[in-house]
Amino acid sequence: MSTALISHPACFDHVTPPGHPERVDRLRAVEAALAGDAFLMLTRVEAPRAEDAALLRAHPQAHLAKLAAAEPAEGWASLDPDTHMGPGTLEAARRAAGACVLAVDMVLGGEVANAFCAVRPPGHHAEAMRAMGFCFYNTAAVGALHAVEAHGLSRVAIVDFDVHHGNGSQDIFAADGRVLYASSHEWPLYPGSGAADETGVGNIFNAPLRGGSGGAEFRAAYERVILPALDRFAPELLIISAGFDAHARDPLATLQLGEADFAWITGRLCDVADAHCRGRVVSTLEGGYDLEGLARSTAAHLRVLMERAP
Repeated sequence: MSTALISHPACFDHVTPPGHPERVDRLRAVEAALAGDAFLMLTRVEAPRAEDAALLRAHPQAHLAKLAAAEPAEGWASLDPDTHMGPGTLEAARRAAGACVLAVDMVLGGEVANAFCAVRPPGHHAEAMRAMGFCFYNTAAVGALHAVEAHGLSRVAIVDFDVHHGNGSQDIFAADGRVLYASSHEWPLYPGSGAADETGVGNIFNAPLRGGSGGAEFRAAYERVILPALDRFAPELLIISAGFDAHARDPLATLQLGEADFAWITGRLCDVADAHCRGRVVSTLEGGYDLEGLARSTAAHLRVLMERAP
């Protein structure tokens, strides 16, 4: 058993306007960080395209059609002030979602112990009917619904430690008790959702953190709110929305986490997975906009996943 690293060259073809924080160099930094001898044992796999059937579990046909109509032949089309499409955007987004679908198949099929999807664009801001916040298809949601509807699971958990609340994931699952969504995030901050009293049908757990909070506050939020909720839910699969923009170096927020905090939460989530779902973890890259912080944090995350692969 090993850890799968799933990516695709098409994820480099989503090119954003100059100066945009969600840029091609992010994935280059991740790839460079995972190129060393410590990561030779990763099972490296190319992501397939997510087919419409997989995307339609999380998004209606009207959303897919709207994005297809908006994609430009050259230059950029701006869906909002933050979210821009180029000629390669939707292929990259389909490969990102397809990576998560394949990761679910590989982990549930026993081919690997766990998996990390090194992909872009991110997904957790994409609501059922709205692309926003650099996101087009909700990668983690597509993966979770694939686990439920294609593999027959009844309890899947998504844990999101990106510094921004995953409004899209919450939107998609707020009325779907088969999926637990839990998020730690700086608050108030974009996109403005994620208050502790947003609870869905008892399956949404938000742990907002004040600006400037560090590792102690982050860890306490998990110990107090999210880890107990996961234990009560007893998931059959755990999906991580792994955003590393809560790092102290990141320019888009003010949380003060370091690589040790990301390693800690990865280990604690693996503990939950060991207790309830035979260690089955799928992780997919979300945010992280300081290249050094992103690279070091992703490497710390992967080291733990590899250590926990039996």
